[in-house]
Amino acid sequence: MNENRIKLTSSEIAAIWTSYINNSMAKCILSYFLKDVEDEDIRPIVQFIYDTAITNLEKLTHLFKEEALPMPIGFTSEDVNMNAPRLYTDMFMLTYLNHMAKVGLLTYSGYISISARKDVRTHFIKGLEKLSELYDRSSDVALSKGIFVRAPYISYPTTTDYVDSKKYLSGFSLFSKERPLNAIEISHLFMNMQTNLIGSKLAISFAQTSPIENIQQWMLRGRDISKKHVKLFIAILMDNDIQPPMSSDSSITDSTIPPFSDKLTMFHMTLLSTSGMGNYATAAAASQRSDLITNYERLSLEIGQYAKDGANIMIQNSWLEQPPGTLDKEALTKKKNLS
Repeated sequence: MNENRIKLTSSEIAAIWTSYINNSMAKCILSYFLKDVEDEDIRPIVQFIYDTAITNLEKLTHLFKEEALPMPIGFTSEDVNMNAPRLYTDMFMLTYLNHMAKVGLLTYSGYISISARKDVRTHFIKGLEKLSELYDRSSDVALSKGIFVRAPYISYPTTTDYVDSKKYLSGFSLFSKERPLNAIEISHLFMNMQTNLIGSKLAISFAQTSPIENIQQWMLRGRDISKKHVKLFIAILMDNDIQPPMSSDSSITDSTIPPFSDKLTMFHMTLLSTSGMGNYATAAAASQRSDLITNYERLSLEIGQYAKDGANIMIQNSWLEQPPGTLDKEALTKKKNLS
């Protein structure tokens, strides 16, 4: 390592470490998708983001070596079974990639905002451009095939106004109906509904193919949580006379042979759960009706407990890789005194 080179900060180490883990997982999933995808409009999109993941891993590997940092283990060819039969339809692959592009856009913008060194910022800015292209291309194809689920429409407003009463913030009243949802609140309800639908389908596919009973049960619990949350969001929209658009339910086959290791599927569902908690926190902060805020806080606690139970399963099986951290100075002092 060049001694004159500016060292990576803790934030930059966190960003490149997390990005390596996520890209190694993506490589496994996308290689499996490429084996099965048949649609000539969808295959180039899968190939594009697979190639992007490979390039990202190469650049991150170089950076770890250049900085003399220990390489993360991440996920390898041992975590994907290329001989497993098709588990996902082409349309689900497209929907999945479109959703993960949205998750990636938020994640990479966060990486950029915590990075100071030019080479690190450049890497994540280029990654953000690739994810923007993925979202754009996958959206175009989904629209052309009629499977892109748009957010609900509302009537165009005709005036502008200020909030003139504290009642605007209230979602609970024994004597009157809650005020109608505003566009910001609708957008978050819709987004979280779609996120849970994707999570529910993935959980079913992972439960269906896992050979381990407690993992099957944990995955099915995740499916049930997602379905419950979707029902709540739909009910809130329906109470405001807003018909929530729904996606096609054609997503997984009846194969029971696992294409991915339980280590990978557990990590993926835990990742989606923590991402969901972040979405709920954002939605709670953006919503102005108190009942919505309370609901998001309550649902976040449920997801948090679910993610914690998943992490415990991963720890029991030695699947949870520990992020880089600082040394315990107190423990080092005690060790020195003992010696």
